[in-house]
Amino acid sequence: MIDIKAPTFPESIADGEIATWHVQQGQTVRRDEVLVDIETEKVVIEIVAPADGKIVELLKQEGDTVLAEELLARFEEGAVGTAETSAALERVSEETEDEEISASPAARKIAEEHHLQMNEIKGTGKSGRITKEDVLQSVAELELQGPDVSEPAQERFASGVLEAPTGGRIERRVAMTRLRASIARRLVEAQQTAAMLTTFNEVDMQAIIDLRVRYKDDFEKAHNGTRLGFMSFFIRACVEALKRFPAVNASIDGNDIVYHGYQDIGVAVGSPRGLVVPVLREADSLTLAEIEAQIREYAIKARENKLSIDDMTGGTFTISNGGVFGSLLSTPILNPPQTGILGMHKIQDRPVAINGKVEIRPMMYLALSYDHRLIDGQEAVRFLVTIKDFLEEPARILLDI
Repeated sequence: MIDIKAPTFPESIADGEIATWHVQQGQTVRRDEVLVDIETEKVVIEIVAPADGKIVELLKQEGDTVLAEELLARFEEGAVGTAETSAALERVSEETEDEEISASPAARKIAEEHHLQMNEIKGTGKSGRITKEDVLQSVAELELQGPDVSEPAQERFASGVLEAPTGGRIERRVAMTRLRASIARRLVEAQQTAAMLTTFNEVDMQAIIDLRVRYKDDFEKAHNGTRLGFMSFFIRACVEALKRFPAVNASIDGNDIVYHGYQDIGVAVGSPRGLVVPVLREADSLTLAEIEAQIREYAIKARENKLSIDDMTGGTFTISNGGVFGSLLSTPILNPPQTGILGMHKIQDRPVAINGKVEIRPMMYLALSYDHRLIDGQEAVRFLVTIKDFLEEPARILLDI
């Protein structure tokens, strides 16, 4: 008999929650088949079968809180019989067929909760991928038809997933995920514990745009298909600015100030479970191509809920790009214990005065939120102006001026 236990969580994570059991008690499984998903404040951890065998007993149910190394189930190792083999292969076949429909894990989970068939949902993501928003839209359309449309809808009302309608208006109540609850708590803590202030500036993106247009094809060929984006320029500019203003790269630990002799840049990325911030380690030593490749890898892992705890641990400074969603101006919130975060925004053509003449230029507003307990206003403004100068004249980065 083998004990299936929860993993050892890092010090920053106290416990987890049973998100989904992929097997039932008495069910046979193959080696490395996923048994259960454990959701923590940062990542979803998969527990797999240690060998071929059978689940003898489930000791934890979905929604239960588990601690590190806590017993989840009992497993009996053994060869899977012929009938059991057929059943297991049939189950794998069904899962494979279902996986042919491209969809995020969050989308599949919501669809299952609301008894929706994935092949009946139209995907709006890349290559027709079904996103969480697509499923929620289908759920909303179903709810608008009223509770008598189908038996599953009545079951959902009875189970309390949906509030009973009053005057034809329907409300839906769902539990907040651990990640969303963690994000909410940290955002409130950041505003309550830090003397947060935001300063703004704008940057003329013409030089960066001209560079991309001129070299994007050569860059992609030279670096095995890696595309040249804007984020790598911003990260390089931030790294150089952080070297000149070490307080922005520092953190506060009690009554101590910790100055970091390295630049680990966190990049805020949207995922089906909420906002996550994977970290580019030693960003100073990375080329533009390596930065772009890592960002792309993190984005894919975030969409597929594959980010590990190590991917999101640490970070000395954060960049958030609300411009990809059309944001023109915002005030980003600090990511404790960091003392600075840069907000990027939408590039928009605007009239600006250049050498006494009005010209239309591609402009972007920049926002720097900082902890006023450590960083003075003039230092924050000079830091942001330095980033602006590097972006408007990228040659400054190469010349170190």
